[in-house]
Amino acid sequence: MFREFASRPGKPSEPSEVIKLVADNTDIRADTPDQRAAEQALQSERIEFKARMHNRLLDSLNLAVLDKIEDETLRGEIGKQVMMGLREEGRALRSEDLKTLVGELMHEVLGLGPLEPLLADPTINDILVNGHDKVYVEREGILEKAETRFRDERHLLRIIDKIVTRIGRRIDESQPWVDARLEDGSRVNALVRPCAVDGPSLSIRKFSKVPLTMASLVDRGALNQSAATLLKGLVDARLNILISGGTGSGKTTMLNALSSYISPRERIVTIEDAAELQLQQDHVLRMETRPASPNGTGAVHQRDLVRNALRMRPDRIIVGEVRGSEAFDMLQAMNTGHDGSMTTVHANSPRDALSRVEQMVQMGGLDLPHAAIRATIASAVHFVVQLSRLSDGSRRIMSVSEITGIEGGVITMQEIFIYKRQGKDENGRILGEFMPTGIRPRSAEALIAAGVDMSSIQFVKGGK
Repeated sequence: MFREFASRPGKPSEPSEVIKLVADNTDIRADTPDQRAAEQALQSERIEFKARMHNRLLDSLNLAVLDKIEDETLRGEIGKQVMMGLREEGRALRSEDLKTLVGELMHEVLGLGPLEPLLADPTINDILVNGHDKVYVEREGILEKAETRFRDERHLLRIIDKIVTRIGRRIDESQPWVDARLEDGSRVNALVRPCAVDGPSLSIRKFSKVPLTMASLVDRGALNQSAATLLKGLVDARLNILISGGTGSGKTTMLNALSSYISPRERIVTIEDAAELQLQQDHVLRMETRPASPNGTGAVHQRDLVRNALRMRPDRIIVGEVRGSEAFDMLQAMNTGHDGSMTTVHANSPRDALSRVEQMVQMGGLDLPHAAIRATIASAVHFVVQLSRLSDGSRRIMSVSEITGIEGGVITMQEIFIYKRQGKDENGRILGEFMPTGIRPRSAEALIAAGVDMSSIQFVKGGK
């Protein structure tokens, strides 16, 4: 049966080696140098055996029809091939070890090899590959080294190539880095030689299969219920929101949570470098930038897409992250009838976020005075939501600030909610409290007009 559906003419594709170690009947404790050397030799032998099994499969499988075969059928046939290989080499494996080996071979043939178990683990947020033999993962903000590894650089390069070619991108010596995404929206960045000195590297920011809601963020302590009610009111009142934070602070998660409040009757246009937003509405038009072709032509930048979005009758425009000259076009859109738009920016404070937007407007080559740029920002952006990833790995909203205008050439703002740190506990966890500052937003009338129950928001600690 295996050859009935798997035989194929022509030369088989070049194999990629399998990597993850499978336990056998030998129990070697690496307590001495000799024992550690014996364990390493055994691990190398296991890797070589699995590589031979993978080569055997590629010689027999018809890769063109794999997507038409049910997983259980393919798993059974792979198991038969592995058993044949074991008999030929005079080896034996326990049933549990055989099942593990077949599962890993399935990952190699159909998926991303050694990355598949890590991608399937819901407790892992980030996968960081610093070379074929160094793989780290992040769980709850804490980095730890994983046992998973690749056979060699060629194996890792094949996995990287499989990821980027799925979305029509390329990576090689002439273009040694790439931003990509997986089918579930997880963000991928890859870097190869010559820029990667120690060999190819890969970073994957996983996204939850079920996007986090504002309620779940409240449950996790990222903010309190009053702030969540205010943020929902900002979306309902179609106020423009700038989400600011450092790398890994949760900006995209917050953007997804806020966008869930947008009415399904509105037309939403999203613009991203690598499409990763998980909007729940039906009427969403997603746009993605495109890098230049090998001859240096055909690049599509975010600024091009923002300009094009203005001609597509959007009710709201969501830019995944402003990084350059598209900031000016985004501000213009916010000021010309596309109220309720949102975007994110890398910055460490609300004031820094506004400064960065100003700098990015200047990057567009526009000969505008600073006062004019700041006036545009002050009228376009209504609220800045600042996030941070704390030293214990937790992600929290540090402040919700309202832009109140411009005085003396300086944009003025006031904090409505803030997070105050109060030290650490015995386990190193940050102690603190998210609290109101006692200031009611100037946009209260707009919120009331949008149907927000202001009495449900606690603007003063211990009161209303």
